[in-house]
Amino acid sequence: IENVPNISDIMVLKDTVTQLGAKIEFEDNNTITIDPRGLHSYSAPYEMVKCLRASYYLLGALLGRFKKAEVASPGGCDFGFRPIDQHIKGFKALGAEVTVEHGIVRAKADKLAGNEIYLDVVSVGATINLMLAAVKAEGVTTIENAAKEPHVVDVANFLNTMGANIKGAGTDVIKIIGVDSLPGGATYSIIPDQIETGTFMIAAAATGGDVTVRNVIPKHMDSLTAKLLEMNVNVIEGEDWIRVVGGNRIKRANIKTLPYPGFPTDLHPPIAVLLSIADGTSTITEGIWDSRFQYVDELKRMGALIKVDGRIAVIEGVKKLTGAPIKATDLRAGAAMVIAGLVAEGKTEVHNVKYIDRGYEKFEEKLRGIGADIIRVEM
Repeated sequence: IENVPNISDIMVLKDTVTQLGAKIEFEDNNTITIDPRGLHSYSAPYEMVKCLRASYYLLGALLGRFKKAEVASPGGCDFGFRPIDQHIKGFKALGAEVTVEHGIVRAKADKLAGNEIYLDVVSVGATINLMLAAVKAEGVTTIENAAKEPHVVDVANFLNTMGANIKGAGTDVIKIIGVDSLPGGATYSIIPDQIETGTFMIAAAATGGDVTVRNVIPKHMDSLTAKLLEMNVNVIEGEDWIRVVGGNRIKRANIKTLPYPGFPTDLHPPIAVLLSIADGTSTITEGIWDSRFQYVDELKRMGALIKVDGRIAVIEGVKKLTGAPIKATDLRAGAAMVIAGLVAEGKTEVHNVKYIDRGYEKFEEKLRGIGADIIRVEM
């Protein structure tokens, strides 16, 4: 698999799957080679997955391979309770018995059989997990109200490259025609990360910079690009690059996070930094995660004027932010705090940067490469 980011989540997942019996090599050119023929265990205990939110994907993959799986409740961001009820509902529809006891999810089935599954809420995690489980189920599985995110399409394309038969990814109905086996032996390059792209776009806008982000898919950034243009930021697109030119006064905006192709929840904290220095009063309505607002208190320490009422943040723009000691409360909040530090007058210290390392490769190095005065200090 090519174009794999060297981030802590990938390294933890690599170590976890290695302990389950696979052979995995991560090469310097962001390429990972996987030989799963030695997989012998269907159990991923807490010690393996305590730092990994994406551990729930092991449920679908192991259930599809072994017809049983045991995975401890996932870790990752300290981010409130994010339920996996839609995953469990889907596994049961495929014929699995699922129990959750003492923080461990157990699933088993004599066989998996295709079925029609309707997701009560649009869920990227459930959509991907059910594709992983259903790819070798007998018959046809249909996932309705499926997530349409680019990385859902990417997973489907990857599985198809290995011999799966998945149609409709990128629409709200995905059909999986079960196959007996996945021959594998494929080479696949994953798509650029739209959230990393968006983070650098917002950083350029907030600092008044002139930044070109390369190796991107501009279409995936449409919701952010539209909002930046609305906020008086210049955005120019090429075939595989986006140039953001800041420097104009930032105008107020109202934003609501939604499933793709709507505005992504993962860019809520970074765009809040930009709105905090905009002219006028802006709002962000969080349509995905109730616990997304953990960044607010940290940003207020720097002089931002933000009030939260339920799922709505009301942001009164200020002329400047002021450097302060702050902390990352989760992955995307951490990136937002770094952007705030770049914008603020004076020195800013961002603590808990382990969260940032979960989702951004060489974040501070890339920022230094475009002119940021930023260093990492080992405490």
